[in-house]
Amino acid sequence: MDFKPAVAHDSEVPLYRQVAEQIAARIRSGEVARGERLPATRELAGQLGLNRTTVSAAYEMLEAEGLIAGQVGRGSFVIGERAPSGAVDWNAMLERPETPVAGPAGGLGKAGISFAMSRPSRDLFPLDDVRATCAAVLAREDLADILQLGSPSGYEPLRRHLLDEARRQDLARPGDDLIITNGCQQALDLIGRVLLRPGDAVAVEDPVYTGLKNLLTGMGARLVGVTVGADGMDVSQLARILERERPRFLVVTSNFQNPTGTTVPLAGRIGLLEAAAANGVPVLENDTYGELRYSGVPLPPIKQLDKQGGTVLLRSFSKVSFPGLRVGWAVGPKPLMDRLRQAKEAADLHTDQLSQAVLLEFAQSGRLEAHRARMLEAGRERLAATLEACRQYLPPGTRWTQPEGGMNVWVRLPEPLDAGELLSRAQKEGVAYLPARYFAVSRQEPGALRLSFAGLPPDQIREGLAVLGRIFAGELEAASRSFEPAPAMV
Repeated sequence: MDFKPAVAHDSEVPLYRQVAEQIAARIRSGEVARGERLPATRELAGQLGLNRTTVSAAYEMLEAEGLIAGQVGRGSFVIGERAPSGAVDWNAMLERPETPVAGPAGGLGKAGISFAMSRPSRDLFPLDDVRATCAAVLAREDLADILQLGSPSGYEPLRRHLLDEARRQDLARPGDDLIITNGCQQALDLIGRVLLRPGDAVAVEDPVYTGLKNLLTGMGARLVGVTVGADGMDVSQLARILERERPRFLVVTSNFQNPTGTTVPLAGRIGLLEAAAANGVPVLENDTYGELRYSGVPLPPIKQLDKQGGTVLLRSFSKVSFPGLRVGWAVGPKPLMDRLRQAKEAADLHTDQLSQAVLLEFAQSGRLEAHRARMLEAGRERLAATLEACRQYLPPGTRWTQPEGGMNVWVRLPEPLDAGELLSRAQKEGVAYLPARYFAVSRQEPGALRLSFAGLPPDQIREGLAVLGRIFAGELEAASRSFEPAPAMV
């Protein structure tokens, strides 16, 4: 490759996307031929004056698009090419200004210890209770109606149950309504379809959950990152951004944010609402993890605190019960819920009534609350094991968040360690995690990574962190030796 991408450090487009898009354009035009070897990440980073992590992220985007492939020990080679004359160029048709970043390539196998997935452990699922619940639903006289097409708003008995519960908790205002969706992800997708136009700004946390990041950028939104600190989203920075950017809406995770595990305190929630109201910006409160509090005092949801009606609350059964059933819901102003229902009907006609009937039966039978109690006990134990193993095994100078619930801990390694570069070494030793670049909006943290602990038993958590600690400590020691001054020649 005989050209050097031109990067603009003052651009709103992240540097790794600039690099990837310029290389992709030359591959698709035929200027960079199939089979040609790209420069090594370290080499190209040096030429461009960038961090190697930035170039690695660009190469991962190109690999996710099927334009290049990495070969162990040899480098990255072009595998995409210009479409023949007269043929449909699918790569060009599918090209977007913002390309979602795929997850790390390569699996670990069944023996690996993966901190990469933020999901509950399948070993905790009460399968006998689920079988009994399904049997009860299948024995009902109205089973034929459950299996028929239903309302796009969701299975009506479950919808009424959730709306009554929201009213009981003072989460639904007189003018509010509720729609059931295929998890919180679909709720976010529907809201984006209804409210967003290409180029609209959306204020999000930085770092942010990758599913939200990829969803919004795929819709053509311009993400404006608000720094997440020890108390969640930086409210003072948010107020400045809302006034300057006037985003279409704001998305915030109020409890145990993914990826950092942080929670917005009460003062922060009030300040956030005041800033949003002052600028007429709607608030989307993603409370997926709120039911997973292991210690401390629960805080009122932002939706409950909002007396102006500008907040939409998103919740889900996925984290506290079974992610495979895909049942979430949104509570907010009825005009918006009506538009979401129309968008949902256009997308998939209606939700899965059988799954929703099973979850309603699971909840009303008392089995859901019993399962949640077991989940909280296991989560408390696994979080404690994670924090203790961080203290025991990670090298001096490492910092990490101290969540009171959820599924994730955010780790910041001491400089000059790069969590992205060290991932391949960890994978070779059977341990995986996600480095910070997958969650970054505009602020890169090369030394940061997410540990998702909920899917692992305590002994595997300790074993995995012992491996990571050894790798990180060894690399830190090697780095310190490389910076030792050479002896004077006399």
